Amino acid sequence: MTRPQGLDLSPIGNCAVSALIDGDARFVWGCVPRVDGDPAFAALLGGGTEGQWAIEVEGRATTEQAYLRNTAVLRTVVTDTAGASLEIIDFCPRFERFGRMFRPVAYARMVRPLAGAPRIAVALDIAAGWGGGSADVTMGSNHLRFLAPAGTLRLTTDAPIGYIASGRSFRLERPLHFYLGPDEQFDRYLNVALPEMLAETIMEWRQWVRGLAIPYEWQDAVIRAAIGLKLCCHEASGAIVAALTTSIPEAPGSGRTWDYRYCWLRDAYYTVQALNRLGALDVLENYLGYLRNVVTRADGGHIKPLYGVELEEDLPERLVPDLPGYRGEGPVRVGNQAHEHLQNDVYGQVVLSNIQAFLDKRLFRPADAVDFAALERVGDRAFALHDAPDAGLWELRTRERVHTYSSAMCWAACDRLAIAADALALPDRAAFWRDRAAIVRARIEAEAWSSKGHFAASFGGDELDASLLQLVDLGFMAPDDPRFLATLNAVEAALRRGSHMLRYDEADDFGAPETAFNFCTFWLIEALALVGRQDEARALFEEMLALRSRAGLLSEDSDMASGEAWGNYPQTYSLVGIINCANLLSTPWRLAR
Repeated sequence: MTRPQGLDLSPIGNCAVSALIDGDARFVWGCVPRVDGDPAFAALLGGGTEGQWAIEVEGRATTEQAYLRNTAVLRTVVTDTAGASLEIIDFCPRFERFGRMFRPVAYARMVRPLAGAPRIAVALDIAAGWGGGSADVTMGSNHLRFLAPAGTLRLTTDAPIGYIASGRSFRLERPLHFYLGPDEQFDRYLNVALPEMLAETIMEWRQWVRGLAIPYEWQDAVIRAAIGLKLCCHEASGAIVAALTTSIPEAPGSGRTWDYRYCWLRDAYYTVQALNRLGALDVLENYLGYLRNVVTRADGGHIKPLYGVELEEDLPERLVPDLPGYRGEGPVRVGNQAHEHLQNDVYGQVVLSNIQAFLDKRLFRPADAVDFAALERVGDRAFALHDAPDAGLWELRTRERVHTYSSAMCWAACDRLAIAADALALPDRAAFWRDRAAIVRARIEAEAWSSKGHFAASFGGDELDASLLQLVDLGFMAPDDPRFLATLNAVEAALRRGSHMLRYDEADDFGAPETAFNFCTFWLIEALALVGRQDEARALFEEMLALRSRAGLLSEDSDMASGEAWGNYPQTYSLVGIINCANLLSTPWRLAR
């Protein structure tokens, strides 16, 4: 398989803002003042030259691009046809200052000649109003101000400001520094401050990576996936977004364009699960604070499947008329209708995300009886809704069923509450929740078992979807259970397409799925490994790794013939799959020679 091309983008960020940079070091996507804000850079969705930041090199011949080791700092080297070359360093500042994490709504670029004096032009255009035009610009002696509806950004630079304002080309004879951030005076020497910020940002990322308990094999892939997941964290609130983009279609011509810049509690559960396996407890603890706010604010106990990064509950979906979309494949959407859905699996994911806090003695804030009482209310909802119809994890928009995955997550909520009660020495509550878990288990085993000899995706049906492979990961069944082996065989026969997996193959609101869902392929890899098909699992995992972008990341979906990336990017689900499969398949460190 070949590596995807269209979404071969490299993210930078600081857990407050982010940007996607293409192979020519052009900023093509990035929102302010946070990930779900108005895009300052919108070229990815058809904004053209509106909403981009390019360092254009006359006579560009070759370009090399890579992250500095174990960081989210991107380095691009460009050589022109005469042999002159330059280096571009892109990053978002992130480091501790005065006992707090300094993560401004800002982007830093450093450009310096490596050989000769290449001619460059700096083209910076800030989009305004979701592609409705460009921000108005005012100029000072050493800065440009971009007056966008979402807020004014200021570019401070030691480059010739008139050349930047006009886009005129000039010789690069000395290092140049650019800081695009809040509309505030930059009161330090740029050529001192930005290198200092860079050094501190590099150290912050490398210290974080140094604390990861990575597997022996595929270390680079796991580290890059972990950094990608970290970039999807909104650290101020603890939220974890599903992806950094909106409206990259799942397949060409499909109309399946969604805004993923919000915190799905399901996606966040899988993210903290994967990072927990690497020992990244900072993400877990921060997210648990976010979840406690969700649970406390839940009206009548109802928990939505997703929230805004600052706990917003209403995320109305609308179409954006002024952006044609990725490759012209619209529509571009802002908001997500799924916030209106009933998705009953969410109650299980809230409990499962919390369970480690009752068991892990390393945490700064262990869970206590008060936390347990709050989670019991979540468990009550899970028990009450375990056999109720919902939109399911695939968020079907026009029909509801009693989905086996949702019911199994409700079982997991009851099962884990019993474990938490044991940890708190509450035997009566432990017995209560074990009894409830047994009731839900019996219901699933009776209603989800198909006459065709496998578990079905919904009660009383016989259709299949890939989420059935999660019954082992949830602890509902053992991998050697004949019922799971039968279900795995049925799911693989129905949904596997060569080296890829579909979520399901029946038509939904937008027709039949056309691309593979990467997370489901990773679920298959896990299942193959757990049932003893280790060689197949490793081979398939290597094929998935070959589909990663230059940045070592994956989008949501892959074309089953070409491997081309589709769907929002980088997708947390897909990065979770890399981490989980590497952990499962790797040779243990104790056997390393």
